[in-house]
Amino acid sequence: MLNIYEQIDSNKKKTTLIMFIFVVFICFIAWVFAQLFDYGWGFVGMALIVSGIMSFASYYWSDKIILGISGARPASRKKDFQFYTVTENICLAAHIPLPKLYVIDDTAMNAFATGRDPQHAVVCATTGLLDKLNRTELEGVVGHELSHVRNFDIRLMSIVTILVGMITLLADWFLRSSAYGRGRREKGSEIQGIMFILGIFLALLSPLIAKLIQLAISRRHEFLADAGSVKLTRQPSGLISALQKLSTDREPLEAANKATAHLYIVNPLKNLHSGIGWFAGLFQTHPPIDQRVKALEQMM
Repeated sequence: MLNIYEQIDSNKKKTTLIMFIFVVFICFIAWVFAQLFDYGWGFVGMALIVSGIMSFASYYWSDKIILGISGARPASRKKDFQFYTVTENICLAAHIPLPKLYVIDDTAMNAFATGRDPQHAVVCATTGLLDKLNRTELEGVVGHELSHVRNFDIRLMSIVTILVGMITLLADWFLRSSAYGRGRREKGSEIQGIMFILGIFLALLSPLIAKLIQLAISRRHEFLADAGSVKLTRQPSGLISALQKLSTDREPLEAANKATAHLYIVNPLKNLHSGIGWFAGLFQTHPPIDQRVKALEQMM
């Protein structure tokens, strides 16, 4: 397993690589669309500009976008004293800046972190989680989220979330355009036929491939954040107990959706499979809780 400094460096490199691949991928799709619908090279240039703006926006404003979607309110030291002081204590011990704290008024138990770096980070928890966990358990959960902050997981995953959504929108636009028969597809033209098949292939499979990559990254980083929580709190028992309580909570979080589900400490949609094979596991936002608990128990 990578140490914390190697993980931070790896996440920074992955962020740059993903943003570059995203721009190239958008330009390639734009070129295919231009060939199919006779839009011209100006369309490719426009796609390059739009993809650059989207990458820039996802880097700088992903935290505000996700908080807006979640309907979270700022936490206060007086009203959310335990949440506030637990986070303060861990940050002091770890020598990291205190993130902005937010609360979602929902009885479902969950929490997430977002933001582009430790200086612009946010940790958010539901009132259900804050009410039902004791201080030691809450330390384990906050330690998990602060590990995402320290490892730059939040920047990487926030960018991936927005870019996957952009790819999905492009695919939907292409399929709608094809359904209405836009463009000039010459009958009997082999090139046009091949390009159209390629376009359909990209439109159907690109969102799926992008989503699978996103979920694979998310699952791996949950194990790393669990280990990071133990490093911060010096006791795996708190996070183990918290995860066990979270596993018994069957209430879905209304503020969550498929685009943001991977950010939470456990799947907020509660659409878990009873039997988990390798194929079903590909579509999970999080590793099974029993596997996470088993890994934590080995650290005791």
